[in-house]
Amino acid sequence: MSRQETSAAAADAPAHPNQFALLSQRRFAPFFWTQFAGAANDNLFKFAFTVMVTYQLQVAWMPPSMAGLVIGALFILPFLLLSATSGQLTDKFPKHRMIRFVKDLEIGIMLIAGIGFWIESPVILLACVFLMGMHSTLFGPVKYAYLPQVLRDDELTGGNGMVEMGTFVAILLGNVVGGLLVALPQIGHASVAVACIALALVGRLMAQGVPVAAATDPGLQINWNPLSETWRNLKLAKGNVVVFRSLLGISWMWFFGAVFLSQFPSFAKEVLHGNEHVASLLLVVFSIGIGIGSLLCEVMSRRQVEIGLVPMGAIGMSVFAIDLYFASRSLPAAPLMDIGAFMSQAAHWRVMADLLLLSLFAGLYSVPMYALIQMRSQPTHRARIIATNNILNALFMIASSVSAGALLGAGFSVPQIFLMTGIANAIVAGYIFFLVPEYLLRCVAWVATHLVYRFKVEGAHHIPTSGPALLTCNHVSFVDPILLMAASPRPIHFVMDYRIFRTPLLGWLFRLCKAIPIAPQKEDPAVYEAAFARAAQVLREGDLLAIFPEGAITRDGQLQEFKGGMMKILEQAKADGLQVPVVPMALSNLWGSYFSRVEPQGAMTRPFRRGLFNRVTLRVGEPLPPEQCQPERLQQSVRSLLDR
Repeated sequence: MSRQETSAAAADAPAHPNQFALLSQRRFAPFFWTQFAGAANDNLFKFAFTVMVTYQLQVAWMPPSMAGLVIGALFILPFLLLSATSGQLTDKFPKHRMIRFVKDLEIGIMLIAGIGFWIESPVILLACVFLMGMHSTLFGPVKYAYLPQVLRDDELTGGNGMVEMGTFVAILLGNVVGGLLVALPQIGHASVAVACIALALVGRLMAQGVPVAAATDPGLQINWNPLSETWRNLKLAKGNVVVFRSLLGISWMWFFGAVFLSQFPSFAKEVLHGNEHVASLLLVVFSIGIGIGSLLCEVMSRRQVEIGLVPMGAIGMSVFAIDLYFASRSLPAAPLMDIGAFMSQAAHWRVMADLLLLSLFAGLYSVPMYALIQMRSQPTHRARIIATNNILNALFMIASSVSAGALLGAGFSVPQIFLMTGIANAIVAGYIFFLVPEYLLRCVAWVATHLVYRFKVEGAHHIPTSGPALLTCNHVSFVDPILLMAASPRPIHFVMDYRIFRTPLLGWLFRLCKAIPIAPQKEDPAVYEAAFARAAQVLREGDLLAIFPEGAITRDGQLQEFKGGMMKILEQAKADGLQVPVVPMALSNLWGSYFSRVEPQGAMTRPFRRGLFNRVTLRVGEPLPPEQCQPERLQQSVRSLLDR
């Protein structure tokens, strides 16, 4: 089943100005408020229970210092045990039915929890913690598998940003409301019970409005063995290298975030010398940062899945985690302060700025990765891939707790743990980008099209979102491939003059993106034939292939004669039984810039020849069938794009 077949509703949806407009559309709004209510309820219940057993009840077998750890571990346990099964259920059954079933389950759990709060029974409430973990385990794959089924590709980043923002706002509100309600004299426990049941009912009401979302693999046979199914899902995820390493990247982000979230209470008390309200303030700042970063993704990505934001996010996470160490390592001892006294000291503003910015960059880091996984995963297996992500997230969060505990036991301070986490993040991110250079390449493309040129793309919807295609463009400068890369939501393989690979820095960059060097047949027959063989393989694998039919960068700014090499590529594709559309493209207003060949100085001389932020346009024409793509006809198509 293709993405087009599973996304009819998305294709028919009206265009909208920004991600917030999704809240007015039925395909998104009921789902958003359903997951918002669920996240708020999870955290209201858990935090109220934690406060109750920490401050209000004397439970001999669960001392206050262990309460948070026990509750957190019980909540995470179902993710390890049941994620594999929940992924199968989500692929097998319609998403709207799964959502409503999970919300029905939540109502039942909260009724039991209400009894637990009423009679002040830690045993009942601990059982409900496990059950709510199971509820979240079932909802997780639905949450991320539903979005690509109802949103267009250009809406995925914005939709994921809204969900991430909503989740963290719901977590924040749930913690605040849970803490306030449970502290009410005499009626606190009953108030928490009523609030939990009410939120479950609201979530179920919202779920009723979620539109029909068909099953993606209704014939799937459920494997109820979680161990064998988890192993099978891991192998399934590893089949797509970019997706699997993105799963690891997201799981690392949860490791990183869990270090900070788990240390906020002790950081606030022992380092910042603030009371419990200061600890809550840190959580508020962290949540706001995640929300802002998540929402910025659509603005910064031109409404496409822009994984070039991921390296920026990783850099920001490390920079501000390390600066948090320097901002907090030498704060003088003082009596515990309330929020007013804490905010009155200028040194504390740097601490809050670091927390805000590191969490903002964490949002930039995670949202494109989620969107990439949704877009690149096979629709019939998408929920199981996301279930695998949930398992990995849980394992990394457990590893985070164990690592932080071991460092604290070894005598490290909380700021030193933040410092080590920031350094470790830089090392892990560098390793991921080395393994998957597409992230780094897209980052370079994003910088070039936002900070070097004012880049505009017209007709980007003509670039096929699936299947093989041959992209043909005029050749104006050494950075043409980078600009084409920025315009496409999918990776592009480029056939390029072998001499470009000798260019300092750019040559390294093009080798990194596995561009295909080609030489004239008379000059190097082996390189010539190897280039066409590799080009044929790219198309057979269903990927995008780009060529510059002029054969070399123009020296006078004019469109040169198109060579016949592309005909050989199309003939081989036809022999392989492929129908490969040809997409004409035209770059304009780039001639005369630093990276173009301008006589007599040549390329890459006089850096400010055209100035920064030079306006550059890429126009993409309608795909042409291969039988209509003689060099002269295609050259005319590109010329007409240039003349617009």
